[in-house]
Amino acid sequence: MALADDLAAALARGAARRPELLLGDMREPVAASLPATPAAVLVAVTERARPGVILTERNARLRRHAGQVAFPGGRIDPGEDAVAAALREAEEELGLPRRVARVIGAADRYLTVTGYEVTPVVAVIPPDLPLTPNPDEVADWFEAPLDHLLDAANHSEQEVDWQGTRRRYYEILWHERRIWGATAAMIVNLARRLHG
Repeated sequence: MALADDLAAALARGAARRPELLLGDMREPVAASLPATPAAVLVAVTERARPGVILTERNARLRRHAGQVAFPGGRIDPGEDAVAAALREAEEELGLPRRVARVIGAADRYLTVTGYEVTPVVAVIPPDLPLTPNPDEVADWFEAPLDHLLDAANHSEQEVDWQGTRRRYYEILWHERRIWGATAAMIVNLARRLHG
């Protein structure tokens, strides 16, 4: 319970200091004319002595973001809110039972350069759940330590040419795993909110 209380208090403190909506691609403007598609992800924090965060590696055959590391999540369906969508997606992608997730709150919404407005939903879950990836969407999953992900020393800034424009993004390495793009940016935003 202490972990949930600590996260809830930190999210509440940070909410007063952060903008309502953060833009994608490291402070670069996103065209206001883009219609944003509502989406949600689950930031599932394991309740253990050294808490971890559950992340997925997307199936390499997917049309979008194939092979990338991501939080479980996706589009918000009609009639759903962000919490319901994040819990549904985590159950569909990993078999994570929604009943075991203790929702703490939402972190800063994040607008991706591809036009998704993503709400990260933070929840505490029991450790060592028998998660089973849905092979249509998820190739693998892993748990990375929360303290490693939130440590600014592990947040590196990278650049790439994308569609004729130089783009900047964040990258976080955990062993052989490369967390980058929107997922890394949401982690950086969460770290700033919790520690800011």
